[in-house]
Amino acid sequence: MEWETVIGLEVHAQLKTQSKIFSASPTAYGAAPNTQANVVDAAFPGVLPVLNGEAVRMAARFGVAIGATVHRRSVFARKNYFYPDLPKGYQISQYEHPIVERGRLVITTPTGEKTIGITRAHLEEDAGKSLHEDMGGFTGIDLNRAGTPLLEIVSEPDMRSAAEAVAYLKTLHTLVRYLDICDGNMQEGSFRCDANVSVRPLGQARLGTRAELKNINSFRFVERAIDYEVRRQIALISAGGEVRQETRLYDSARDETRSMRSKEEANDYRYFPDPDLPALVLTEAFLAEVKDAMPELPDAKRQRFGVQYGLSAYDAGVLTASRELAQYYEDAVAAAGVEPKLVANWVTGELAARLNEDGLDIVDSRVRAAALAGLLRRIADGTVSGKAAKDVFEAMWAGEGDADAVIAARGLRQISDDSAIEEVVRQVIAANPKQLAQYRAGEEKVFTFFVGQTMKASRGKANPAKVNEILKRLLAS
Repeated sequence: MEWETVIGLEVHAQLKTQSKIFSASPTAYGAAPNTQANVVDAAFPGVLPVLNGEAVRMAARFGVAIGATVHRRSVFARKNYFYPDLPKGYQISQYEHPIVERGRLVITTPTGEKTIGITRAHLEEDAGKSLHEDMGGFTGIDLNRAGTPLLEIVSEPDMRSAAEAVAYLKTLHTLVRYLDICDGNMQEGSFRCDANVSVRPLGQARLGTRAELKNINSFRFVERAIDYEVRRQIALISAGGEVRQETRLYDSARDETRSMRSKEEANDYRYFPDPDLPALVLTEAFLAEVKDAMPELPDAKRQRFGVQYGLSAYDAGVLTASRELAQYYEDAVAAAGVEPKLVANWVTGELAARLNEDGLDIVDSRVRAAALAGLLRRIADGTVSGKAAKDVFEAMWAGEGDADAVIAARGLRQISDDSAIEEVVRQVIAANPKQLAQYRAGEEKVFTFFVGQTMKASRGKANPAKVNEILKRLLAS
């Protein structure tokens, strides 16, 4: 029997506000436990929530970006459940009336583009964190995260493979970073994913029973978790069993999912409108302001890079993968005044390799865009060869100065004077009569021997293009 996989994703994107969604506590990551929580976060009696307007603005910005309906009126609700790190005994979220509904995201798959529907995106507060390590057998509660603003983004069950799910997540991850509403640091929990996975016989309209895979924090683990869960469900059904609706945890060490608890339904949470918060009403002026402030989005930037800079779809995609990388590239192009393709080759080649090797983001690059532009100008004007330029770049990365300073200090200036190169070439030809005879007898592969000997004699400084040109002329004479 052929099976079809059905996947829907719920993503929690932590919004980049300076303070929490309903209190004035800061949201900086990594502080000592309970140093960024106040009486509102700890649910002291009598305290009231005050909505953070910047979180609302970020949610609206996301809605505009995905072509969704940004509702003029939305409502906060209490989601009731008990957990030690949820002091109020409920989470403030949105249920029946979310701020954003009915959007879409276009992803790129090996078979082409595909549109994934986004059911809704709603604002809510995060819970605290339970600490189990180094607690002497007890569980500690850290409320630093409690009240941190989240945008929960719920997709339609439109994905049909783990690869499609990862493509959707990567596209969404890029988008929220471009919008500057989430830093996307998955290792810090700023971008978390729950995957709802089910299988059904190919051609069947009715959905199968789904399992929810909780809090997966890397693209690689998402793909592995979904692939495992699909295999598990197919094997279970094929053996005559039934898939239970449940929440499962992915164990990356064992590469398997295991049951955590039965999956709750919405009515288990007893949602009702929060009486402490009035309905959220957005004015036309507010929405117009949000639309006017929208940045250039990834798809538009990728298309512009292809047209404006003559880049391939691949290069344009790589260079627009992050807003910061795209800005670096454009800054380098503007400063260098050379072919944009040369800049693209260096940014995606030498620079990307060095950043990856040192574990750095583009914003932390030790060679700034203007400095790289200086090196590329020297390649373009023939001052330094492409091979020597790599040595110059390494020296610049190590902090030895700009391109001109390194070239001068290391004596790497390329010889481009025709007469100087011709003199070296004549000496090489005179010193190798046997190879000259072979070349003139039709053994053209000997040409590379002469090129190598000329470069060696010039200590790698001769302009390779001119070496080839002069060698061809003199060997033929």
